[in-house]
Amino acid sequence: MTMLASPNEAADPTTGFPEVAFGHSTDGFAVARVADTAFAMLPSRDGRFYLASGWRIGRPMKQWVRADFHSHSGELADEAAFCAKVMENAEHQREKRALGRREIRATASTPWGPSQGATLYAEDVVFHSTAGHGGIHLSAARNRVVHPMLRAEGGWYEEDEAWAIVAITFPHLFTAFERRCAERTIKDSWPEAWERIFGTILAPGESREKDRRAFERRHVGDWIVVSPITSNHEKGMIEVVATLGGRRGPGIEERRFLVPSGEYRSGSFGFVIDEDRHRIYSGPSSFPGWTR
Repeated sequence: MTMLASPNEAADPTTGFPEVAFGHSTDGFAVARVADTAFAMLPSRDGRFYLASGWRIGRPMKQWVRADFHSHSGELADEAAFCAKVMENAEHQREKRALGRREIRATASTPWGPSQGATLYAEDVVFHSTAGHGGIHLSAARNRVVHPMLRAEGGWYEEDEAWAIVAITFPHLFTAFERRCAERTIKDSWPEAWERIFGTILAPGESREKDRRAFERRHVGDWIVVSPITSNHEKGMIEVVATLGGRRGPGIEERRFLVPSGEYRSGSFGFVIDEDRHRIYSGPSSFPGWTR
């Protein structure tokens, strides 16, 4: 797909909503608009790119600047990937509009405080927002439909992860994008439930939680970094504190090591010390207040 259209041209003028347009900013980075949402493909310090967003930027795209954007919604390989993300969002907005969700006036006491706003997804399926958090509430009848391994007592499902339980239980109430996100969330956070419900076994790389447990089993006897800091005393080195298996808590033995800064990468579950190459360090520490 071609990345750029005229900055004033809708990518799909037949749909009516939302209008999609692509362009370039003042500084030359790729930008796009989907209805009132603005997107940018911003460069990071390591030479990579990431997706950022803004809201209701009232100037032409060629006048947009980096300060107009906030958030970090994942890395982007190239402009084609940026275009795909923008079009995915446009499709999500179209589907969400077709679902007919509507704002309602509702008084409710939620696990996160008094409800300050509510969105009706369907009868007895209501999203509540509060001052600090939010989530979906299901009626008792709706909640009985949720699989027992995932069912929340009281029918409250918070917005960070548990909303995905509602989405896989009532998929017709969610967009395709939301369903994909929900699938990823359930696999990552509740792999046993996913395997039981769908009769499958998640392979390595398909569930963050399963991968984390496998990592911990493999490295139960290895020193895993729990805290790193750039050394002020050993040039080009990262001073790290490590524990066996990455365990934390009172009474856990800690050791310090030096790791070349060009080699240190924390990875998904922690950096594993190679005792043949990373030497134990007992010199002056860059950790404030280190006395052990």
